Amino acid sequence: MKTGWTPFSAIVLGSSLFIGLGQHAQAHVPGSRPGAVYTLSNAVSGNQILEYRRAADGALTYAGTVASGGAGTGTGLGSQGAVVLSDDREWLFAVNAGSNSISSFSVHPGGLVLVDTAPSGGMTPVSLTVRGHLLYVLNQGGTGNITGFWVGAHGRLKAIPGSTLPLSSSAAGAAEVAFSPNQETLVVSEKNTMTLDTYKVRDYGLAVGPTTHPSNGAVPYGFTFTGRDELLVTEAGSNAVSSYDQDGNALASESASVSSQGAAPCWIAATPDGSFAYATNAHVGTIAGFSVGREGALTFLGLTPTPSIPVLDIASASRFVYALAAGTNEILAYRVRGDGSLDALLGASGLPATAVGLAAR
Repeated sequence: MKTGWTPFSAIVLGSSLFIGLGQHAQAHVPGSRPGAVYTLSNAVSGNQILEYRRAADGALTYAGTVASGGAGTGTGLGSQGAVVLSDDREWLFAVNAGSNSISSFSVHPGGLVLVDTAPSGGMTPVSLTVRGHLLYVLNQGGTGNITGFWVGAHGRLKAIPGSTLPLSSSAAGAAEVAFSPNQETLVVSEKNTMTLDTYKVRDYGLAVGPTTHPSNGAVPYGFTFTGRDELLVTEAGSNAVSSYDQDGNALASESASVSSQGAAPCWIAATPDGSFAYATNAHVGTIAGFSVGREGALTFLGLTPTPSIPVLDIASASRFVYALAAGTNEILAYRVRGDGSLDALLGASGLPATAVGLAAR
């Protein structure tokens, strides 16, 4: 069924905001290869990856669980990027926040295989990012840090000596770490200091920093890159999303604090072509849609109601969007239409109440 927009957004979409959306219509064409969606159980008794097969039409089917070799916390992590895929989709990585470790898995047609589990280099790892054979983890606990790893040819993890770097504050409340598209910069969002940190990545994967940048709005939380240089950041305290042009360690505001028309937008994902972005209004159970124009200009499109409060993490693959619905213990599935609105598909139910993180391929 087509979810459509809420009455408010229907008024918006009936206005001139539809002008120019035709350029996106050809970006979402029928046909898609099958894939998978992954989330973490985050269970104290033993962390697991839950795998769901994604059909060519976007529908999900439960495929099983794989133990991570570590433990979860049993509570929310307050982060984005707890489970991530490599660019080639051959490897998956996950945090074990309850045992201060991270895990790597090889991705096969028949499912995942645990390859390695290694200490995270700090306390309470909550977010990961990977580019090529380089991986960084954000450790939220203690004084907080980021730590780098080399990913071997067989997925084994090796800590990079001297790669552990502090955050801007010992009480940063950091939420996410991610590489820029060109792999030359790391970005970290800090909720408590209301800043965005950048680290320059140099030879052998060693980074230097941080350089701090004030957030456009309050409580910068999750973020995503569009595949170009545009950085899109949720602002849970301002109920908004901002876009920035990222050039090395410099961040220049493009669209400042565009309202999500909800409460506590924390997680965000962009479609693979960078045309649209979706943020979860966690406290009211809606998904806010945005078109992403030239130079990162954000235009609010409308709201898709969800059956869940809260609705947490969000991920995109091909022409589909998936959201982790903590209030109903399910993964919601949607097809992205040419105008950016979402059609509901068959998702997955029966998730553990402790589930965190979401990745899709």
